[in-house]
Amino acid sequence: MSLDIGNLNLDELYALNDRVVERINHLEAIKARVDMMALNLGTRVTFDSKYGRQFGTVVKFNRKTVVVISEEGRQWRISPNLLTPVKDLGEPDVVSEVFKRRD
Repeated sequence: MSLDIGNLNLDELYALNDRVVERINHLEAIKARVDMMALNLGTRVTFDSKYGRQFGTVVKFNRKTVVVISEEGRQWRISPNLLTPVKDLGEPDVVSEVFKRRD
């Protein structure tokens, strides 16, 4: 796709920029909604943080983020595309037991 913007004046360029930003935000919101649909309240998830791998539970959905409470009790607001659901192994505190064994 080729778009010739060489003949646009400053006002037209600003208007084009506004439309491009609006479209990008719209597409990102759609992707966030699709990613959120893969999760439910109470879903156990994992994600990487600057503190290392975190495990937690989804407790709330915002417009663009998901609120997760980690096993340590810390609250995180995270983009849903950064979350990976944890498969239930049949034991409710398997992840906690792994952390206890590390100490």
